[in-house]
Amino acid sequence: MNRRHFLNHTGFGLGSAALTSLLFRDGVAAQPAPEFAPKAKRVIYLFMHGGPSQLDLFDHKPGLRALHGQELPVSVRGDQRLTGMTSGQKSLPVTASLFNFQRHGQSGAWVSELLPHTAGIVDQLCFIRSMHTEAINHDPAVTFLQTGSQQPGRPSFGAWASYGLGSENASLPAFVVMLSRGSAARPADPLYARLWGSGFLPSSHQGVAFRSSGDPVLYLSNPPGVSAAMRRDQLGALAALNGEAQKREVDPEIDTRISQYEMAFRMQTSVPGLTDMRDESAATFEAYGPQSRQPGTFAANCLLARRMAERGVRFIQLYHRGWDQHYNLPGDLRLQCGDIDQPCAALIKDLKQRGLLDDTLVVWGGEFGRTTYSQGKLEAANYGRDHHGRCFTMWLAGGGVKPGLVHGETDDFCYNVARDPVHVHDLNATLLHLLGIDHTRLIYRFQGRDFRLTDVHGEVVKALLG
Repeated sequence: MNRRHFLNHTGFGLGSAALTSLLFRDGVAAQPAPEFAPKAKRVIYLFMHGGPSQLDLFDHKPGLRALHGQELPVSVRGDQRLTGMTSGQKSLPVTASLFNFQRHGQSGAWVSELLPHTAGIVDQLCFIRSMHTEAINHDPAVTFLQTGSQQPGRPSFGAWASYGLGSENASLPAFVVMLSRGSAARPADPLYARLWGSGFLPSSHQGVAFRSSGDPVLYLSNPPGVSAAMRRDQLGALAALNGEAQKREVDPEIDTRISQYEMAFRMQTSVPGLTDMRDESAATFEAYGPQSRQPGTFAANCLLARRMAERGVRFIQLYHRGWDQHYNLPGDLRLQCGDIDQPCAALIKDLKQRGLLDDTLVVWGGEFGRTTYSQGKLEAANYGRDHHGRCFTMWLAGGGVKPGLVHGETDDFCYNVARDPVHVHDLNATLLHLLGIDHTRLIYRFQGRDFRLTDVHGEVVKALLG
């Protein structure tokens, strides 16, 4: 007799079953209310996968033009390790941005010419120019920002949010993921489903990926010859069988399976209405840009994210691929910005106009930044930049953050943080705080250890709070 069967057939097993019944409602873990008044009810996370160049978008360094082409001083680089892509270069030439910058809004935030629409909403944004991370390669860096660990296997931020706060809409998932591919010619780095996985949390908290063609979710439609009534009868019979298994096994994952089948059935009705854009006005499509009518584009996903926010989806993650500009940065970065600039600005304006921005937290950024030196040959009108984790820029909007703020500063080379550093764990602690969660208390015990999104680190950055 194994341990599970032993506990099931003892008095402790009865207590365990009773505890399970208290912790689960309709197969979904019952979560406590927020620990203090939240500013944000939901998150829209705009993830620029590949590492956008802060030097060419937000962190204006005009002094680099006088140093353009000169060797990066050893005193600036220090003992930082380099990736294998530039560690063998004989020279690390300082590379000023080719693009013009201007100050915008009452905040006076610097924004590149590549983002004219974003420039128009800077007073709604909270820029963090002093982000930093230890990771220097894509997979560990994305995994770190999304799960709090460079090693795979931990729950994603969205899964933690679902676990900590539950869902506002019983007919839609609490955590939805949408992917888009950028216009840059360079092949995009891969994205793995574990980035929106639930790790060791119950699998009901994992992200549901929406597709860009066919049914938005796999198996959303019934096969030919199967009616909704027939499907309902099948699921009822399956739930009864799973219920009998649960009586024997007392396994929370069985409750999760029952819950997921029921959610899938409800989604057959709710998702088509969500993704049917015919009720959107021509002015709305025009605001989000010409690609907003094309399913699967970043613009279309931004519009769909707003519709999800209206319907109470807790965590909405948009991944936009193609930001890894090791070569041909000026050309490829222009294309990438063309994909996202107008939709991002439209999303902020749309949320505000509908009264949703105050309790919707929007996050924009990538896994790291880019180097101040050129990767490969520095040409008159072309250059590339390698990965750089020592400083990069992200922005936040809505959900209780302080609008019109530029937080943090980098050194004259945009190589190191000079003031008010914000680590990945600090960012995640702050985002959880805005959701009404104390990051030190959102804990899940697994294999004898207490785990949390911020591991054993992280401080709430109070300067970012409105």
